[in-house]
Amino acid sequence: MARTYFVAGTDTEVGKTHVTAALLACCADRGLQTAAVKPVASGCEATAEGLRNSDALLLQEAMTMELPYQQVNPIALEPAIAPHIAAIEAGRRLDVSRMAGVCRGVMNTGADLVLIEGAGGWRTPLGPRSFLSDLPRELDVPVILVVGMQLGCINHAVLTAEAIRHDGLQLAGWVANFAREGMARPEENLGTLRQLLPAPLLGVMPFDEAADYRRAAGQLDPAPLL
Repeated sequence: MARTYFVAGTDTEVGKTHVTAALLACCADRGLQTAAVKPVASGCEATAEGLRNSDALLLQEAMTMELPYQQVNPIALEPAIAPHIAAIEAGRRLDVSRMAGVCRGVMNTGADLVLIEGAGGWRTPLGPRSFLSDLPRELDVPVILVVGMQLGCINHAVLTAEAIRHDGLQLAGWVANFAREGMARPEENLGTLRQLLPAPLLGVMPFDEAADYRRAAGQLDPAPLL
């Protein structure tokens, strides 16, 4: 079975997809067969083929395995709102066991590395008593944390790391992503995060207006994952 990681973020809009795609490209450059899953995505657009999510399409482009869209993004929701609210409006139920089944299918496709990208932060709700963090717990896979480098990121990163450990999962590594320009004292914040996060830093991704994941791949060191 493939080496598998769940990619979580300290918040929404911190660049999880950008980092996931860059990791896929980085590992592909090292000769690995890669695959990815975006189990649930809101903010999808209606197309002739059905609802499509731009993040899931980017992952589909970045990975080396050829998988159908429905396997990459099994739950596609149209409104760009919290997934559990979008699901209620669509009359759908977000089921962790079903998501886990899809992920296990991808994990058994023959890929060397599988990345499962979350939505929002660690405690994104799926329903009244379930969270997206239940998915990596059910799969028992380690976590890669994307830290959006902005004011408040230290608190968000430390609390998320504590929640990951509390859930019995390993924080395998973290990526510092400058998704926005103009953060004050970036080096000092990076130094503090290095001291406080109990996992290796996999790379620092500078702000890139074009969000070119292939270029960003050169900023990453996946060795601790492999």
